[in-house]
Amino acid sequence: MLLLGCIKEVTDYELVISLPNGLSGFVPITQISDAYSKLLSMQVAQGDLPEDLNSLPDVYSPGTLVRCIVTSVEKSDDGRRSIKLSVDPRKVNKGLNASALATGMLLSGSVSSVEDHGYLIDIGVIGTHAFLPHEKAKSYIKAAKRGPELKIGQNLNCVIVEVKNEGRVVRLSIDRSEVAASLATERQNWALSNLLPGLVVKARVQKVTPFGMKLTFLSYFTGIVDFMHMDPEKSMNYSPDQVVKACVLSVHPSSKAVRLTLRPAFLHPGGSPNQLSSDRMGAVVEESTVKAFYKQFGALFELDDGTLAFARLKHLSKNRKSFKPGAFKAGCKHKCRIIDYSLMDEMCVVSLKYQVIEARFLQYQDIHTGDVVQGKMLSLKPIGMQVKVADGIKGLVPSIHLADVILKQPEKKYNIGDEVRCRVLECNPAGKKLILTLKKSLIQSKLPVLSNYEDAKPGVITHGFVVCAREFGCIVKFYNDVKGLVPKNELSSEPISCPDKVFYEGQVVKVMVLKCEPQQERLLLSFRLLSKSGPEDKSERTSEEKLEVKYQIGQIVDVKVLKKKENGLEVAILEDEGNVIAWIPTLHLSDFVATSKLLWHCLQEGDVLPRVMCLSGKAEHIILSRKSALISAVQEEQVVRSFFEIQPGMLLTGYVRNVMPFGVFVEFPFGVTGLAPKVSMSDKFVTDTKDHFVVGQTVIAKVMSTDEE
Repeated sequence: MLLLGCIKEVTDYELVISLPNGLSGFVPITQISDAYSKLLSMQVAQGDLPEDLNSLPDVYSPGTLVRCIVTSVEKSDDGRRSIKLSVDPRKVNKGLNASALATGMLLSGSVSSVEDHGYLIDIGVIGTHAFLPHEKAKSYIKAAKRGPELKIGQNLNCVIVEVKNEGRVVRLSIDRSEVAASLATERQNWALSNLLPGLVVKARVQKVTPFGMKLTFLSYFTGIVDFMHMDPEKSMNYSPDQVVKACVLSVHPSSKAVRLTLRPAFLHPGGSPNQLSSDRMGAVVEESTVKAFYKQFGALFELDDGTLAFARLKHLSKNRKSFKPGAFKAGCKHKCRIIDYSLMDEMCVVSLKYQVIEARFLQYQDIHTGDVVQGKMLSLKPIGMQVKVADGIKGLVPSIHLADVILKQPEKKYNIGDEVRCRVLECNPAGKKLILTLKKSLIQSKLPVLSNYEDAKPGVITHGFVVCAREFGCIVKFYNDVKGLVPKNELSSEPISCPDKVFYEGQVVKVMVLKCEPQQERLLLSFRLLSKSGPEDKSERTSEEKLEVKYQIGQIVDVKVLKKKENGLEVAILEDEGNVIAWIPTLHLSDFVATSKLLWHCLQEGDVLPRVMCLSGKAEHIILSRKSALISAVQEEQVVRSFFEIQPGMLLTGYVRNVMPFGVFVEFPFGVTGLAPKVSMSDKFVTDTKDHFVVGQTVIAKVMSTDEE
């Protein structure tokens, strides 16, 4: 089917085309022209960008009318129909042959090469050489403001000004005044087999109905103008035998049905339809007035600013059962929301559905970086999860963002149709690119969202995720592709020899900004949050907070025994002149439970114990440990600081916290606890768990699996 369309959006890989009757279609980058496809193939083969190859945004502009042909109609993942189109002249003009070409004809052409005196144009007619002289392109190039010359693959409205050698050679013009004045006539010998959309004709009204009118044109053609394409200023004044100017909108290949428009914007080739003000998109109109109801199509409304809008049947009510035709008599008032604008119909598209009116998002422009959104899982692929956020809005959750930990078998956790709660990492409305995360640490974070380098002020603390761990440190990424470096000396208060063994890709981390150069997009960060606090933080801390900062988990201190109690020692931390009291449980005096009890008996009040590690940093209850295995693990960064850092296969040093009939609970530094089930406690059959382990025993445990729930 041949259609006249208007470019709605241009991305790097496709054109989004507005079609008549509120439809939209897509032109893939491979359906531009033969010459453009050859340049693309050359790029793929050679790996380098050919000099003559321009990106689609450099060649095409929104608002441009183009002739296109439907190549396929497919169903997308969310059940919607997707119309695939081509603007390649070899497909659009396939009904033409050299003998049919005539002076004054208007047709599509595409630049195939740039020559010394003009351009070779591909008009899709086999055996015809079409040439566009420079002087016939000057006014167009000047008005387009896209450089000093036309580009290969550029689609043009061409008027044939000369035909030679029985159509084997034609000379063209794209002069704006010549194109605008072009009119299809009987002398050009148009036939149903080669009739093209975009042709402007003189037509005669044959019949007028409530749904439109029937016209005759070019002597023996007939066509239909539906109610949406009558001239709004004259819609009530048409009568049989009236002569009107019309533009061909579509030609059906088998039935040869022709549809036309009488709207003024289409009656001068080379023009553009009227646009909708961007601030109206998504607007809720409290009172819109029904102008007409068409039981097979929908309803026509007049909005509060006097413009017309159309609502399809499916958007007039929640479902068919709740639909009441009586509510759509002329003059009835309804609340609606503008959900789209049809360039080809020059009309707003509205919905009366409550869920649409109340919807948070209607288009990508409504979504902002850092927003927490609800979505539905559409598919799960190696690259990640595709999520439907709203009608027409889909996002990707990269595989490393499916959870706080890396999931080896995400299909066991997620099913198609699952409702998921995500946070927006990146949103590019122009490219319809939406990147999301399912990491709970990021979704639940109350810290500032770092989405541009200008907001990265020294002292700002926020959450990010590791994208690279190397010998020089870690690269941490935030929102909108903002990223920074944590140098090796800022990874920890203790030296880390191999960062790649401590940190992993996708790991959520809390960082502090040390320095930022927005112009150069350079960002220096630190994981050493507590030792880098700004002056304003220090002045606002309470005495308890100061203690908590001073004695953080993993810090090594010397202590003096103040008092021996039944289950441990009350000690004073010598670094603070003995003013800070702490506690060493008896079972933390050694890695071995029996040795711990012996040490407790041997120690006396006043004894000094060197190199004791802080196990719990709460100011009111500081707990210390002398377990050398734990101290070594913390100093060598062979520890995890939260559940979300744990990965299967890790070897972690901890101690038995509790022994149960079904297994033992093991606690690790920083408060992370895990369960070793009875079947995983020993290589031998375990009858009684208490025969194998005791509370306080130091152990090395291997992580077998994790369960976020």
